[in-house]
Amino acid sequence: MKILRAITALALAAFIAALAGCAGKAPRSEALRLHILANSDSAEDQAVKLKVRDAILACFGGGFEVSSEQEAKRKLLLMGDELQSAAENALAESGMDYGVQLVSGEFDFPDRMYGDELYPAGRYDALRVVLGDGAGHNWWCVMFPPLCIIESEPGGTAVNGDGTLAFRSFFAEIWRELFSR
Repeated sequence: MKILRAITALALAAFIAALAGCAGKAPRSEALRLHILANSDSAEDQAVKLKVRDAILACFGGGFEVSSEQEAKRKLLLMGDELQSAAENALAESGMDYGVQLVSGEFDFPDRMYGDELYPAGRYDALRVVLGDGAGHNWWCVMFPPLCIIESEPGGTAVNGDGTLAFRSFFAEIWRELFSR
C-alpha cells in the first residue's frame, strides 16, 4: 500500500508540475492589480486602509466584469473620479486629514498565493491608491482576472466580483486524503 501511495504521489506531483506551466497562474502580462498603501502602520491607519478598500470595492457593485486586461484598464481609468471620491469620503468619515493619490503604472509585487494559484513576484500593472504618506503595510488584489482576497478571517476569503468564488483543489484534496492517515 505504501508503494502505491508513493507512486500515486509522484504521478500527482508530475501532473501538477505540468499544469503549473500552462494553467495554474495568470501570466503577468494579463494581470491587473489594485494596490492600497496605508499612511502608516498605526492601528488607526491600517483600519482606515481597510475602510478605503471596502469603499473602492463597493464602487464595482456586483463585480468587475471585464474580458481583458486592456478593458480592465479602461474601466479603471473611467472610474478614476468615482474611486478617488470613494477613498476621500472614507478618509473624511474616519476623521483623517491626509489625502489620497491614485497612480496607474507598473509596480513590483512579491509572490502571492490566491487559493491554489500562484501569482509570482514581479512587476505588474496596477492601480495604486496611496493614502497620506503611503508608508504603511499595504493591501492588494487582482482586478483582472477578477480575484480579491478580503482578509476578514485568518487566511482570508477568496472572492470574485459576485462574491461566490471558493477555491478547492482536487489535487490538494487527493494529496491530503493519501497522506493524512
